[in-house]
Amino acid sequence: MKKFFTLSIVSMIAVFSLISCSKQPIIDYGEGYWLSQERAVVVYSSAYCNYYVVETNYGYTVIASLDGYRPFEGDVMYGNFSNYGVRDYYDRSGGIIVSGSVKEYWLSYYDAQQAVDYYCH
Repeated sequence: MKKFFTLSIVSMIAVFSLISCSKQPIIDYGEGYWLSQERAVVVYSSAYCNYYVVETNYGYTVIASLDGYRPFEGDVMYGNFSNYGVRDYYDRSGGIIVSGSVKEYWLSYYDAQQAVDYYCH
């Protein structure tokens, strides 16, 4: 009986050790999380330029694509478009999450055109 009890404890310790060493799952926020973020519509995208422009309620934002994905004009996207930095965005039209870096935000239409000309040429 003592051997059985000792083996049970040793096997339980081994199982808990293996469980604690496993990788943590990637957090999937779900569509509800993304839909609570800022909404934007893509107004400029080109196959020849790594930058695209979205229109938000506060103006225009210029984003550099970090993963090579450039959305199509008219795509609806969700995320934080009102701060500089690298972050993920949800392209609801394409149904995917993309990475980008905000280069300029809260621009007028004219200023957004000038920024795209500067970054793309």
